[in-house]
Amino acid sequence: MDYYGLLKNKYNVPEKYITYYEMWIDMYIKLQNKTEDMDIEDFIETISIRYEDWQISQCRHAIKIYNEHLEQNQPQSNNTLLDKKWNDIILLTQKELSFQNKSYNTEKTYLHWLNRFAKFKTKTPPYKIVENDIKEFLTHIAVEQNVSASTQVQAFNALLFSCRYVLNINITDLNTVIKARRKRKLPVVLSMSEIKSIFSNITGVNLLILQLIYGGGLRLSECLSLRIKDIDLENEVITIRSGKGDKDRKTILPHFLISSIDLHISSIKKVYKNDRDKKLAGVELPNALSNKYKNAGEEWIWFWLFPAKKLSVDPRSNIVRRYHIYTSTIQKVFHSALKISLIPKKASVHTLRHSFATHLVENGYDIRTIQELLGHSNVSTTMIYTHVAIKNKLSVISPFDNM
Repeated sequence: MDYYGLLKNKYNVPEKYITYYEMWIDMYIKLQNKTEDMDIEDFIETISIRYEDWQISQCRHAIKIYNEHLEQNQPQSNNTLLDKKWNDIILLTQKELSFQNKSYNTEKTYLHWLNRFAKFKTKTPPYKIVENDIKEFLTHIAVEQNVSASTQVQAFNALLFSCRYVLNINITDLNTVIKARRKRKLPVVLSMSEIKSIFSNITGVNLLILQLIYGGGLRLSECLSLRIKDIDLENEVITIRSGKGDKDRKTILPHFLISSIDLHISSIKKVYKNDRDKKLAGVELPNALSNKYKNAGEEWIWFWLFPAKKLSVDPRSNIVRRYHIYTSTIQKVFHSALKISLIPKKASVHTLRHSFATHLVENGYDIRTIQELLGHSNVSTTMIYTHVAIKNKLSVISPFDNM
């Protein structure tokens, strides 16, 4: 059961307040994940300056419901895990991920790492797992499997989730874990002429997708997840919803693409109408919206900007519906065009995003503006593009050029 079902069916929270209850619980979970030993009073103290007393009371009630859910549904000690096998732990983790409205990609990633950890400790039953086992695994993947620092952090976050909500293990000290080395790599960047060359070997919707990625600095997954309502042709703005870090942001919609997108939207309207005539299930909605608004997935504004040609089975609900074009499809198209273009760079679709940022730096745009367009939480991430911009920042002329 997700937040919505829990609040409405078990705790009889009026429907008009459920959105706010969900907001409080989401805020509490996110802050709890960042802060050790965060309890309800710590959380209330953190937010009390910004909210009215009645909102704080509502917040208390929401978190009380959430904590009661955890007490009733999560193991209280390792003794309750005595009869649990690793498959049971994986199912319990999946259930909690669903309850917390984690995205399908997050669910896949977390369960992937939990499966790998279970295989690593295959001879150890879940109830015997301790903090040191987590450290051992994280060290193993760094030393023996040579994973990157970001991959090691991903594995840690996945295991921390299961430890916190299912295994009831308190992770307090990771100082003894050998950290994967952070390799400082400058991003691959394509010149404008190289991008034109690649695009000249691509046509149709695939070209439009790649043009949009470069023109707005989108991630591939963000572009393919766009809905009709995310495109503002009049103001030339794209809204990215629940991007990396579950944040919304706005970026530029290139004027050059307005007419192409307008024509594309007209063409997919036929696909939408055909689906509705056949009474197909609506498209997948983000988080728990489908529970609140049962038929919202059938509305035009929620339809995919880039719908797939064929129907598919939703892996969570087993409902046959239309999904968006798959990322693998666009990656293959890009790599094929790159090969034909004979460009000697190890580039991918994501390289277009790097190129967008670098070209803005080269054109003199403010780094903070670029940070906002890219959706980076830390400006230091954006600063890397200043190192790959081709302008001669030293204003030094090589003696070779004077020969």
